Amino acid sequence: MIQRWVVLPVLVAAMMLTASALVHAQLQVLPSVKVGVIQPLSGPAATSGNYVRMGAEIARDRLNAHGGVLGGRRLELVIEDNKSDPAETASAAETLIVRSKVRVIMGAGGDAMTLAAMPKIEERGVPMVVETSRGAPITTRGNPWIFRLSPPPEMEALGFEPHVGKLGVKSADFLVVNTDRGRSTATAFGDMLKQNGATVGVTEFMEPSATDMSAQLAKITATGSDTLFLASGVEQIALAMKQAREQGLARKIVTIGDGASPTQIVQRAGAAAEGTYHIVCSIPWFPEASPNPRIAREFVDEWTKRGHPGEGLMEGVRGHDGITTIIAAIKLAGKDDARMIRDGLWRVYFSGISGPINFVKDGPSGKESGQNRPSIFVVQIRDAKLTLPDFVAKQ
Repeated sequence: MIQRWVVLPVLVAAMMLTASALVHAQLQVLPSVKVGVIQPLSGPAATSGNYVRMGAEIARDRLNAHGGVLGGRRLELVIEDNKSDPAETASAAETLIVRSKVRVIMGAGGDAMTLAAMPKIEERGVPMVVETSRGAPITTRGNPWIFRLSPPPEMEALGFEPHVGKLGVKSADFLVVNTDRGRSTATAFGDMLKQNGATVGVTEFMEPSATDMSAQLAKITATGSDTLFLASGVEQIALAMKQAREQGLARKIVTIGDGASPTQIVQRAGAAAEGTYHIVCSIPWFPEASPNPRIAREFVDEWTKRGHPGEGLMEGVRGHDGITTIIAAIKLAGKDDARMIRDGLWRVYFSGISGPINFVKDGPSGKESGQNRPSIFVVQIRDAKLTLPDFVAKQ
């Protein structure tokens, strides 16, 4: 009898090991399902691009650890570095489609890089999930192979609208980067604020390479508004906060666009970031408050286990949810085929770390792109740490 009870667990363990070995062997024998990834892994945007890549790899590894896709095939990420350059992005798209034979792509970093890839995507008939770019033309130009997760300015403004009263915004000014996206952000948020009874004072612009915003801040100080909205990259926002503090600008500061991660802002702006608010599309720093707490916690734990920097969590979520979206579409397609995967993307409906993911049509009739309606959150920096604002934490 004693021998029987000893042998049984050994047999069970052996069976489990055998099953695991079979899954591993199957993943090795069957041809992989290739997914292209285009990101700025070098050049000015490399920090963000590598964080997106890290998140994508976590999604890939979790899928493969659970048996892969399409009957046990391993998911393979074929990654191309666009070097933060639009011309390189177009070349990377061509390489992935023609040489690597990928049937779906995630990419490609900022607006200029994504726009550069789009003609190749349409010409070759391969869908691309856009994880970062926010410029309106991404979905309004009329490319039926584009599916965007990130929000354009108008959608971001509508998502922030419920927080206007909670933050007590009654009058506002804008300091934004002088690009199409910066200008459209100021317009979209200004229109939304006016519709909610707030007044809009001045809108000042800073060139992408500017390192001195003191003249613009002096004009903003003179308006006496209660809120300043900032929209640019991390370095410019941090610099603007420091200069605003030096000038004694006493008002609420709200940053727009999660291309400027609040964890990176607090590191660079220091005390000047104290009390500032930040509009973001995911809150991985607070898994329990995320739309999908279990997946968020698993992701954060794995991110930490791999030793990835905490400041890259937000970009990592974009990469993770982008690849998870593609996986869902491949499963719905049931085949490694570009047109069927595109059809699958129109039917995707699930909850990612950032919230519900499904696509609605945007763009000219007959050539609509897919646009997700992402969740919009507000976080605050207090005592040099990222927190949920009181009006969010108490909900």
